[in-house]
Amino acid sequence: MSNTISNRYEFLYFFDCENGNPNGDPDAGNSPRIDPEDMHGLVSDVAIKRRIRNYVQIREQNRMPYAIFVEQACNLNTKIIQAEEANPAEGKGQKTKDAVDAKRGWMCDNFYDVRTFGAVMSTGPNAGQVRGPVQLSFARSLDPVLPLEVSITRMAVTEEVKGGGTAEYLKWESEQDEDKLRTMGRKSLIPYGLFVAKGFVSAHLAQRDGYVHGTGFTEYDLELLWNALENMYDHDRSSSKGMMSARKLIIFKHIGTDANPEQRARQAILGCSPAQKLLDLGSIVEVSRSFEPGKSPRKFQDYEIKVHADRVPAGVEVIERL
Repeated sequence: MSNTISNRYEFLYFFDCENGNPNGDPDAGNSPRIDPEDMHGLVSDVAIKRRIRNYVQIREQNRMPYAIFVEQACNLNTKIIQAEEANPAEGKGQKTKDAVDAKRGWMCDNFYDVRTFGAVMSTGPNAGQVRGPVQLSFARSLDPVLPLEVSITRMAVTEEVKGGGTAEYLKWESEQDEDKLRTMGRKSLIPYGLFVAKGFVSAHLAQRDGYVHGTGFTEYDLELLWNALENMYDHDRSSSKGMMSARKLIIFKHIGTDANPEQRARQAILGCSPAQKLLDLGSIVEVSRSFEPGKSPRKFQDYEIKVHADRVPAGVEVIERL
């Protein structure tokens, strides 16, 4: 793997959803998540991380050191026990600081999402806990969205028939009225929403030197993160999601200002500007709307995203992707 990152980053990630459900809420019948106070749409950080994991899993074929720890339908303890078996010198089941540190380090070295987002790995065989250098906020739509529930007709049913054999099912089908072999269903969606998520990358939490729980998040890992944000929705198509697309990725890289190389490197790690000054919309990045007042947006072209380079603080570099 390449060198550990040595710069702090913040980023704005714009994506949209057209005629789909960007993130269903299981507490509300899987309808799109919304803020009930202002009807703006929400997408959880967990949903975004899931798609990053899925993209990395596809691209790197789930092979160490880019394997995925939090996979669908898996027992996390199975992977934690691998860390224990990989460090036999520490003793099976040992929970001393050295033993836990060794297992934690092995997990960071071999699982991309542990190295990136961190993980709680004390759920059985104890590999400790680690806070990842990459964190994301809930994404929020720029304008209110209207959740819709659409009725659909399924031209089949899923009745259970006593006996359970093919002959019994065929006999049951032949005895039914045709109308009884259809059923109704419902789909939840929003017509359109442009969402923005705020992200943070800490060089401090990536570095192992001077911080025992640093994950070793590398420059290659970082590039893989940017690639995932750009491409992940192209590998996550489903009828429920509609048309979801990554639209804009604006990255703020802290590079420092000091003439002294050592001090400048330290500034790059700690940062040269508070995150809110970089990420608050209307500060450096402005979003304007071209649709008429009282109307609702229906496409990405209804917005214009502009970066004001002259407003960027000293010691910060802006990188636009997409």
